[in-house]
Amino acid sequence: MRLTATLLSTAAAVLAMPALAQDQTSPVTTNAAVAGQGSTAAAQSGDTGMLNAGDIVVTATRRAERLADVPISINAVSQAALQNSGATDIRQLAQLAPSLNVSSTGSEANASARVRGIGTVGDNPGLESSVTVFIDGVYRSRTGSGLNDLGEVDRVEVLRGPQGTLSGRNSSAGAINIYTKAPSFDFGGYAEGTYGNYDFYRVAGAITGPIVKDLLAFRIDGVASKRDGFYRDVVNDTDYNDRNRWFVRGQLLLEPSPDFSVRLIGDYTWRNEKCCGAVYVDTREKTDPTPGTPGDYAINPAGNRIVSVMQQIAALRGYPAGSVFPAGSDPYSRRIAFTPGRAYANVTKDYGGSGQIDWNLGSAALTSITAYREYKSDGANDIDANVLDIGYRPADGNNYRRFHTFTQELRLNGEAFGDRLNWLIGGFFSNEDLQVVDNLKFGRDYGAFAACRIVATINPNAALRNPANPGCLSAAGSAILQGQVPGTTAAFGAATPIVLGSIRLLSTLNDLGTTRDVYNQNSKSFAVFTHNIFRLTDRLSLTAGLRWTREQKDFDATFGNNNTVCPQVQALLGAGPGGNLFNNAQLAALTRGIATLACTGNSSSRLNGQTISDKLREDQVTGTAVLSWKPSDRLMTYASYSRGYKAGGYNLDRSDLGDAYNPATIANIDASRLRFDPETVNAYEIGLKYSSRPFTFNLAGFRSEFKNFQLNTFNGTNYVVENIGSCSDSLNGADRDNSLATGACTGDVRYGVVSQGFEAEAGFYPAEHLAINMGYTFADTKYRRNLVGSDAGAALDPALFLLSGSQMSNAPRNVITTSVSWNPPIGSSGMSALFYVDQRTVSDYNTGSDLFVEKTQDGFTLLNARIGLRGNQDRWAIEVWAQNLLDTEYQQVAFNAPFQGAGSQQQVQAFGGTGNQLFASFLAEPRTYGLTLRTRF
Repeated sequence: MRLTATLLSTAAAVLAMPALAQDQTSPVTTNAAVAGQGSTAAAQSGDTGMLNAGDIVVTATRRAERLADVPISINAVSQAALQNSGATDIRQLAQLAPSLNVSSTGSEANASARVRGIGTVGDNPGLESSVTVFIDGVYRSRTGSGLNDLGEVDRVEVLRGPQGTLSGRNSSAGAINIYTKAPSFDFGGYAEGTYGNYDFYRVAGAITGPIVKDLLAFRIDGVASKRDGFYRDVVNDTDYNDRNRWFVRGQLLLEPSPDFSVRLIGDYTWRNEKCCGAVYVDTREKTDPTPGTPGDYAINPAGNRIVSVMQQIAALRGYPAGSVFPAGSDPYSRRIAFTPGRAYANVTKDYGGSGQIDWNLGSAALTSITAYREYKSDGANDIDANVLDIGYRPADGNNYRRFHTFTQELRLNGEAFGDRLNWLIGGFFSNEDLQVVDNLKFGRDYGAFAACRIVATINPNAALRNPANPGCLSAAGSAILQGQVPGTTAAFGAATPIVLGSIRLLSTLNDLGTTRDVYNQNSKSFAVFTHNIFRLTDRLSLTAGLRWTREQKDFDATFGNNNTVCPQVQALLGAGPGGNLFNNAQLAALTRGIATLACTGNSSSRLNGQTISDKLREDQVTGTAVLSWKPSDRLMTYASYSRGYKAGGYNLDRSDLGDAYNPATIANIDASRLRFDPETVNAYEIGLKYSSRPFTFNLAGFRSEFKNFQLNTFNGTNYVVENIGSCSDSLNGADRDNSLATGACTGDVRYGVVSQGFEAEAGFYPAEHLAINMGYTFADTKYRRNLVGSDAGAALDPALFLLSGSQMSNAPRNVITTSVSWNPPIGSSGMSALFYVDQRTVSDYNTGSDLFVEKTQDGFTLLNARIGLRGNQDRWAIEVWAQNLLDTEYQQVAFNAPFQGAGSQQQVQAFGGTGNQLFASFLAEPRTYGLTLRTRF
């Protein structure tokens, strides 16, 4: 009702304005997006041999222009290219856009898009997207909404670099603009059905036409798809990463005159999928063979003690041998085993509506886009990725993320001084309510596992452990540690009874934890912007844009927790008979480790019922300047500067409140510890665009400098958000050590991340019906040296010691894309064939924000192909297709398996000790293939 009232009131207000203006004319395109569809469609309906990439009409500047005439770096992908590649969401779009990378982790709601190696890192919804997504001009709160089926799309535009002077929501790295097919006043539509391996089926269709001739048109799109999962759970005899979703979109287009239109859109998406399965990729234990001499490491021939612990507990629970690590040494067998009874509940609902009004006022054109959207994604899952019940989120309705978002955008554009000035001014308002509810609990096996992990850390000899006993201590282990065996002494001196008592307490931590944590964040954004093109001469133009943004965020959180073990352990070790053992030089590491496992993520009954709150206010001025020159009709060159901004916010995770072992963290709870600073960027670019009928070529060189880059990472115990900057003074390597007490900056904090490189794109059209497109991106996207973790110069978290001077995660230096499409006619009946292939090749990169070598992904090539027959005017088509034709094996994101060890290879090499962390990974999709039948009418 709120949405309907908003759209109707907006439409009524505009319709009530004087009709006189509708009779006036303007050189300015009113509905640029729909006009762009008409222009592109007209070109595509003709001889495809005469259409090249430069002819695609885009509206990136809110003006309908040929791609070759737009002086910004942009990928534009047409509906035909998307269909040939098999792309139905933005993740598959990356196959055709070399500067774009899209990945998802524990849920498809956690998707992250990156442009030129820059994007939001981590899956915390408190961080806004560095690469914003717009669908039909409407801002989507997070990238995950773009992983829905989109229905029939007219085109997708990937804008590279900071955005903000052209449309509503600002972004620091880029934007993805998706334009769906608008209603038509000519009756028509399409229907298609697909069947493929993994029992995949997808049906899609649309119908459009007039309701009132030349006045009111409609369009209805629908998609439904289902598929078995790519992972096989060998214990529960089920599959994961399946597909089960449907989508519907309805539209009305009212055009009472050529100068006035109203487009109403409503859509609904539903998904119920078990996502996401993960496999172990590295379970080795690394040791230091030469203590005191950094740089080397060895693999423990006796195996990983964490693996031994898990296998002991699995045997105790009666699971068959091999159940804990069913994939063995081959993660791409995709064999997994989750805890019986721990359901995945990933129901996602995404729906809303928008109204766009375009009015030619004569000397100017007005555009209004009003939208309201709701998004909710459930997140019940088995977080530990194995058959043991270590940690889980129950499917009791107390785990989800939910967005309610209202946006209003107004733009007025026109021309002045003849055609010398093309001006645009606009305003934007958004009101977003975000609620994150969490219920993370320690599982039934957690106590035994945590206690066994501590005992194995003290002494890896398995004979000392018995997970069936309190504290995981066998009779021999208890006797030895207490010094009761001849020739032994009490392992911890006078504190031995206290330490062993705390381990026994730890082993009782089962099926406790969060009952219901609620994080609420209201975000209001106000902005005014302008974007103006000055034609200094017939071939020289200057573009100037400016934006002022005001961000307001109000945050509160209320905690529910029944983990009574945590305060008991903290009291025993911190204020028990032995005094404060957390500060005991000999026992600090051990006692803090015990308490951290008892209170991981600041899970404590002392939090129960507590509420915290905070608020922030930000003002930011950003802008752009572009100088473009056309030395000839076919060639354009440009140089630009842009300043971008992404708002600060709150880490919606209580683990960032402070050290979990320390009772003072909760006793002095401080909401401001969850706050992080805004991210800003200065971006520079030069480029050229050449376009002729047989050949197009675009080249761009870029450099972007990010200050306070927002990095969400797991530091071994907590999920923290760091604002990455670089100190003007040398830190003498303190940003690469393992101490939080060193590395603070007393000088100025400057930008900490640099993305620089170049992009080249070429299109070859040597003959009718043949198109070859190629793209290459070189992106040297690195952290600078002398890094700090906040704008105030706080020391970088020691878990991030590898960042200094390194390439960023999920940022391959080299990406090559190629597509070849050949549509030869068959006879004179209008029938044609289709031969299509595309590829994407990337160089090595690291998938983890901490850059541990265990998370490295080698370079790989993805190949898609499609062949088919099509009737006259595409009345019918039959196509055989394959995605990932070569069955390339690669991972999306590798991660530290929760609670399962500590320490990586590089930590052992740099600091010594033992690295027994288990690493798991979310794998990418294997080869899929199938048959598609399609008809158009």
